[in-house]
Amino acid sequence: MKASQFLISTLKEAPADAEVLSHQLMTRAGMIKKLGAGIYTYMPMGLRVIRKVEAIVREEMNRAGAIECVMPVIQPGELWTESGRFQTMGPELLRVRDRHERDFVVQPTSEEAVTDIARQDLRSYKQLPKNLYQIQTKFRDERRPRFGLMRGREFIMKDAYSFDRDEASAKLSYQKMAAAYRAIFDRFGLTYRAVAADSGAIGGDLSEEFQVIAATGEDAIVYSTGSDYAANMEKAEALAPAGARPAPGQPMTKTPTPGKSTCADVAELLALPLTRTVKSLVLATEELNDAGEVAKVQIWLLLLRGDHDMNEVKVGKVSGLDQGFRFASVPEIIDHFGTKPGYLGPIGLKKPVKIVADREVAAMADWVCGANEEDFHITGVNWGRDLPEPDLVADIRNVVAGDAAPDGRGQLAIERGIEIGHIFYLGTKYSRAMDATFLDDDGKPKPFEMGCYGIGITRLPAAAIEQNHDERGIIWPDAIAPFTVVICPVGMDRSEGVKAAAEGLYAELMQAGVDVILDDRGERPGAMFADWELIGVPHRVTIGDKGLKDGQLEYQHRRDTAATKVPAGEIAAFVKGRLAA
Repeated sequence: MKASQFLISTLKEAPADAEVLSHQLMTRAGMIKKLGAGIYTYMPMGLRVIRKVEAIVREEMNRAGAIECVMPVIQPGELWTESGRFQTMGPELLRVRDRHERDFVVQPTSEEAVTDIARQDLRSYKQLPKNLYQIQTKFRDERRPRFGLMRGREFIMKDAYSFDRDEASAKLSYQKMAAAYRAIFDRFGLTYRAVAADSGAIGGDLSEEFQVIAATGEDAIVYSTGSDYAANMEKAEALAPAGARPAPGQPMTKTPTPGKSTCADVAELLALPLTRTVKSLVLATEELNDAGEVAKVQIWLLLLRGDHDMNEVKVGKVSGLDQGFRFASVPEIIDHFGTKPGYLGPIGLKKPVKIVADREVAAMADWVCGANEEDFHITGVNWGRDLPEPDLVADIRNVVAGDAAPDGRGQLAIERGIEIGHIFYLGTKYSRAMDATFLDDDGKPKPFEMGCYGIGITRLPAAAIEQNHDERGIIWPDAIAPFTVVICPVGMDRSEGVKAAAEGLYAELMQAGVDVILDDRGERPGAMFADWELIGVPHRVTIGDKGLKDGQLEYQHRRDTAATKVPAGEIAAFVKGRLAA
């Protein structure tokens, strides 16, 4: 490709709404152009990156035995009603009606459509296993689309779906996809981690996220310093408290704490470690009658150590809270506790509540909590002596750095990451809901065991930029750069020698299959170099009259601080050697 024939539209400044670096740099480098909130045009330079991402994904998926197809973006609502997701998914699922008042969805994933294929075409166990995948446009109606391609509303995703006859073979298919994902992300040249994850709205049991490590990442990734344990914050666990709870060592005492409504303030006032305090969080669950009206409200008190935070995903798995919960209103809190938030605790309640203690709190002695009276807390509180054992004990907190790893090997550390892939073992969640069955070898129908596997095709370039950039612009890994090599002739429009050398090298690299672009625009050297450093092409060859007279050209990798002089006759071999390395 020659630059004069291509569309290069770099900008000196990023738009005001570009909050993160990848959004700023992709816009400035002319890779994307905003059309609406969370909706972008992939410009030619950006599309080249996306196509390279797609090619690597497609090659490895095909190598793993998956079969490519394309399912509709717009899908009938009745399919989603069958699975239950038409009703249960929130406003992120865009629902539309056609002229006949029939419901449709603009799908964010395609479990329903692919399950419909399976129940029609996969009739016998002899046809299994099968894995169908697509690379296709999706839509998720984000409330606050932001960060460019990182959290847009329209995006391109690779989604794959496996079908097996039993759980054991389904888990083999899952492991095959896990291996394929590692091969894919290894080829991208990015630093990433595979971490255990919660399945969320998709459902299922076994689940892993693939996270690109980046300081600007939205997600917290937890890993052990002494083993291969890794999980996202929603899923991560610390080692459970061991040994017997200490015996009470202090009397229970009502203590004045005027104006001190947080655990940190109370600990400071009483000159105690924050780890001796217990915070109270109040939730509510509702039972509905046949008319859909609230018939009963149950109030729950969650107790966590003062230095810990509640993990909503873990709380959502606690028996009784697993059908949905909300935070209690102030009137509900006052009705049950007799005081406003800030001084709440499990002792001296006005009305009974269900108490769930985090397992760290359940193992504590002589702790501090609110007295259910403004400006007072209670010190020296002990289970069994001062109040009954909690109704439930569960792991309901976020881990913190320094916690013991759950396998007992090493401590937990936390770093930031950007999710670029997610794999799930679904089991029969969708096949049972949609009556998708096959005939097993005993002649009886059985529901398919399923898995699903996604990669954010358009999110991945943004994640790569967050990990690979400097003050001058993007630094692409070779595998997904829009062009791998750029030839920058200085004064090509004025020097026949420079023009001939540039054209000759361009032809030689093209002949060798190198993805090369020749900048024949006649730009000044400073502007030309600035463009390609911003765009992030990893390998640059500079050709000038002075160097040609000395028989030398200049090579510079995007990460190099200075150029390397290379004999003109050896430059093609030198570049190919750097690409091979």
